[in-house]
Amino acid sequence: MGSSSLRTLGSAALLRRALPSGEFSGRPGGQFQVDSTAWGILALTACDGSAELLDQSRHLLMREQLLDGRLCVNKTHPASYWPTSLAILAWQDSQSCSEAQQRAIRFLLDTTGFHFPRESDAPSAHDSQLKGWPWVDETHSWVEPTAMSVMALRATGYGRHDRVQEAVHMLLDRQLPHGGWNYGNTLVFGKELHPMPESTGAALAGLAGDVDRKKVARSLDYLQGEVDRLRTPISLGWALLGLAAWRMAPPNAATLVERCLANQKRYGEYETSALCLLVLGALAMEMGGQIPLLTASVYKGLPLALTQ
Repeated sequence: MGSSSLRTLGSAALLRRALPSGEFSGRPGGQFQVDSTAWGILALTACDGSAELLDQSRHLLMREQLLDGRLCVNKTHPASYWPTSLAILAWQDSQSCSEAQQRAIRFLLDTTGFHFPRESDAPSAHDSQLKGWPWVDETHSWVEPTAMSVMALRATGYGRHDRVQEAVHMLLDRQLPHGGWNYGNTLVFGKELHPMPESTGAALAGLAGDVDRKKVARSLDYLQGEVDRLRTPISLGWALLGLAAWRMAPPNAATLVERCLANQKRYGEYETSALCLLVLGALAMEMGGQIPLLTASVYKGLPLALTQ
């Protein structure tokens, strides 16, 4: 599958999830979702989608922003602010959304989860004082929301900010001794936990361009060894994005993506966010290691994470 056919296929699938008002539903025929809309904007931009629709979608996403800058899964649950980083990325290269984007950036820079000194007899081994970002307010920082926030802030020029650099240290601290990441623990009661490809791919994408390759070599080896076995869009999409960030595209990436897409005949159509991740991961491979997730300007050039 070439990049042109992938863009066409991706656009068609995404447009079926675009509501008349411009938002994106979680599934075809479903209702508006904040995260689906943000992911839809990112993927449709990478697929050279309609500028008019994308502009409309970005402005509708602005309506979901709360006064302090956050965007939540649902306004009735303001603690679930993890889609904020997605919105920052979705608003890239949009002058009319720049004020909203800056408020979202300020929210992330001023916000953290729950952190505490690690006791000598603590069951977990990671440094619990290092600040990243949580999924939900007033909870501990975890790998995927931290990686997404790092990418969003780096893409908007805040990569050297102290808050981002501490989050980079947090991600390195949560790396498993034998390589890879899971949701955010390393050893519990002295036993090393298992890595997960989606968490590993997200962490590698977040760290690309900011740390020496030697520091993540085992994680790259782990993900390379796993990618052929991945069958689900979230795991495969993040794995491809993580490997692309380090210029390690698997030679059979197109076959893996086609196999994953074919699984919809058996399991039904994927959720919008999962489909978008798969499309973005596939395009990262087709584009020779570029990451269409990080900033809208990378669709025709290198991502900021690889040029710093």
